[in-house]
Amino acid sequence: MHPLAIAEALLLLMAANGAPVVAAKVLGPRCGWPLDGGRVLADGRPLFGRSKTWRGVVLAVAATAVTGACLGLGWGWGAGFGAAAMAGDLISSFTKRRLGLASSDMAPGIDQIPEALLPLLVCRAALGLSAADIAAAVVLFLVGEIWLSRILFRMHLRDRPY
Repeated sequence: MHPLAIAEALLLLMAANGAPVVAAKVLGPRCGWPLDGGRVLADGRPLFGRSKTWRGVVLAVAATAVTGACLGLGWGWGAGFGAAAMAGDLISSFTKRRLGLASSDMAPGIDQIPEALLPLLVCRAALGLSAADIAAAVVLFLVGEIWLSRILFRMHLRDRPY
């Protein structure tokens, strides 16, 4: 196991997933254009939903670019990590919509695993992560996000405590 690499991965995941949440609270509806343009699929449900915005994706990629640079990994590498995290997040949202779950509905595992696993797999060599490191980081992210979500709710940064 590589604790430092796992810690760096978790910092990058926090930057990617935290930036859209903070931006939504700070900016409200400003620049919050839905990524899917409001499209509804044949099942009558949105592609991703209103909470997945261009602003969130752009800020997530920017936040991880800055974090990557601060960690000495480079801007471009950090941006790639953020893009992969957002792709995982969109997979989660798409899956939740197909299951009939709303954006704010809790879906442990579905909400965390794709958005953590995808960037960790894509960037494993750059961070020097082993399979065990990736598994540990995904579990820590899953547990940490559920725990941190409650704190963010108390700070009025989230609308629900999960």
